[in-house]
Amino acid sequence: MAASLRLSVLDQSPIRPGATARQALLETTELAQLADRLGYTRFWVSEHHNTGTLAGSAPEVLLAHLGNHTARIRLGSGGVMLPHYSALKVAENFRLLEALFPGRIDLGIGRAPGADRLTAHALNPHNTFSDQDFAEQLMDLQAYLRDDKVLDTIHERVMAIPQSATQPALWLLSSSGQSGLFAAHVGAAFTFAQFINPNGGPQAVRTYRERFRPSAELRAPAANLAVFTICADTEEKAQELRAAMDLQLLRFNKGERLTFPTTEDVRAYRFTAEDEFQMAQSRGRVVSGTPAKVKAEFERLADAYGIDEIIAVTITADFQDRLRSYELLAEAFALPAVQPLMAAEMSPSLA
Repeated sequence: MAASLRLSVLDQSPIRPGATARQALLETTELAQLADRLGYTRFWVSEHHNTGTLAGSAPEVLLAHLGNHTARIRLGSGGVMLPHYSALKVAENFRLLEALFPGRIDLGIGRAPGADRLTAHALNPHNTFSDQDFAEQLMDLQAYLRDDKVLDTIHERVMAIPQSATQPALWLLSSSGQSGLFAAHVGAAFTFAQFINPNGGPQAVRTYRERFRPSAELRAPAANLAVFTICADTEEKAQELRAAMDLQLLRFNKGERLTFPTTEDVRAYRFTAEDEFQMAQSRGRVVSGTPAKVKAEFERLADAYGIDEIIAVTITADFQDRLRSYELLAEAFALPAVQPLMAAEMSPSLA
């Protein structure tokens, strides 16, 4: 399975130290173009709110921009937090994207707030965070995506537009496994977020496969995993970048929402024994090292999960380090790099 391992990208549009939100979004665009050229399978963007460290608050808006600046790579949300919105509006957002970029759109759905509970309430005051409500929203969303005409329901009279020959691929995202059960029930694809939770991923994917019920869109289960990834030319450089990631995860666990730390920040930080313990607990969220080391760990993870695709999530204080990590990873797996298209070829035809 590892021999044909596909690689993808989840980008959170991090705002680097001293940078602006606009710069972060332009860097996301540049990274998407690089991933497109290097042969990555898909490029997903995240949804976060009420934070000064991440710029991506509206995946559907950013994806429309990225679609016009890439040519081949699949684009998607990693993910849209469905409880914040109406199922109809989410369906129409992504049907519109699919009409603009046919065969290239993934609709990744999550249940987590993507923010604190107060912000989640501001986004949707009626959000109950209940499994039952989420299940009903998910069924509605799937009906809108499929154009199901269900008698004696709203779907008998209301359809999601625009109509198109294809529909976005539906993925459910989870860091606990619960959404894997929902994905299995509705016949959707499933992503486990190991970059959030390093425990239980292989079992969650196994349970998803065992309970999967084929759907019109997906006849067999499809799963992948997402993990923080740092790939560098030397082990020394990888350890330097990894130390910054360890500190950022530590600060996040403490409720400190600060920009990504620099090497100098790491050197100046005074770690306690409790800090060291907490960082050890988070080590499984990150794969780091030279290309050969990262490749070997990715292959081990792919075998453990029984999957053929891994999504890399890379954040560094220096944007060039972020680009280089993805370049080295693509080289290690000999991804099928492609020549960039001319601007005229990338423009959508109005014919």
